[in-house]
Amino acid sequence: MLAAKKSWVMTCLRGVRMFSGHRPRCKSLQDCYNLLNVQENCNHNEAKEAYVKLVKLYHPDSGSDGGDPLKFMQVEEAYKAVIKHLAEKGKTESDQGLNDEEEEESKYLAPQHRQYLSFEGVGIGTPSQREKQYRKFRVNRATEQVLDYRKQKLEAQDQQNTMKVVDIQQSKKIKITQAVERLVEDLIQESMARGDFDNLSGKGKPLQKFLQYPYIDPMTHNLNRILIENGYQPEWIVRQKEINETIEKLRNDILGYRKKLGQPLTHYTQKHWNLNCEQFRNDIKELNKTVDKFNLIVPLLNRQMLHFDQDKELAVILKKYDVLMEANKANSDTIAQPTKESSTQNSLFNWIKHILKYNQRVR
Repeated sequence: MLAAKKSWVMTCLRGVRMFSGHRPRCKSLQDCYNLLNVQENCNHNEAKEAYVKLVKLYHPDSGSDGGDPLKFMQVEEAYKAVIKHLAEKGKTESDQGLNDEEEEESKYLAPQHRQYLSFEGVGIGTPSQREKQYRKFRVNRATEQVLDYRKQKLEAQDQQNTMKVVDIQQSKKIKITQAVERLVEDLIQESMARGDFDNLSGKGKPLQKFLQYPYIDPMTHNLNRILIENGYQPEWIVRQKEINETIEKLRNDILGYRKKLGQPLTHYTQKHWNLNCEQFRNDIKELNKTVDKFNLIVPLLNRQMLHFDQDKELAVILKKYDVLMEANKANSDTIAQPTKESSTQNSLFNWIKHILKYNQRVR
């Protein structure tokens, strides 16, 4: 009998060791309560009693027929989860109770320094001093409000007066225009009554100002004349002037820089000249983009422009530079020749003067 019991215990221990690496978990807290056979609103003692009862039933060393190591581990885990939930639940209820008690107590507590809650929090000192300060504060505030109201009222009046002035000026302008028109009309009627328009040389003939363009609409001609007299120019004309001014400026700049470097070019000056030429090529590329825009808006095909060639422009500039250098050299030679002749004449005059002085000394 003793040997059979010992072998059964060893078997249970092997089962415990076999499941020691496996920790079954309850699916939810409700499953833990169901496994312990207790309600969710139970207390700590009820959960403990249910746990002890199940331990006696499923513990491998209890000696009962229902000993099950796996079931025992599930019961133990469920009990730990239920105890933890009850502890958190009790802590939450205790905190809420404390808060309720604090609120209940604060209802019947008199606030400290009640006198500072009056007079809108203005002033310091005793209540009587604070009352005087509060009265003064109210007087100042009322004064500021009155001033603001008067300021707003004056601004509104100024705005109305300004609008009235504008209306009066416009009405005067309209009256003056109407008076001038009536005066001109009266003068024309008086002249017609006197017969001043009967003997005009061009009476019954078309106006001479449209003879240059006989097929153009007079209204269109007048509109174009008004636009030209007021400085209006079409966009393509403005763009064309911009292109011409830009290319002329680029040419003058590169020519001036070449003159500045002088002749002949050293390694250092040649490097700077190459950099300047590269910048010139980039500027020509940007200018060609402007030419493309000009060709899109120009109304006549014969007014369209071709792209500027970078290499040709540089070649023309260098050729122009060589011509200028030759002209400067010729001018310098022309100036140097009279100088040489004058120096020869001066030397001859000095020699004659020296001979005369020598003769005077001999005598």
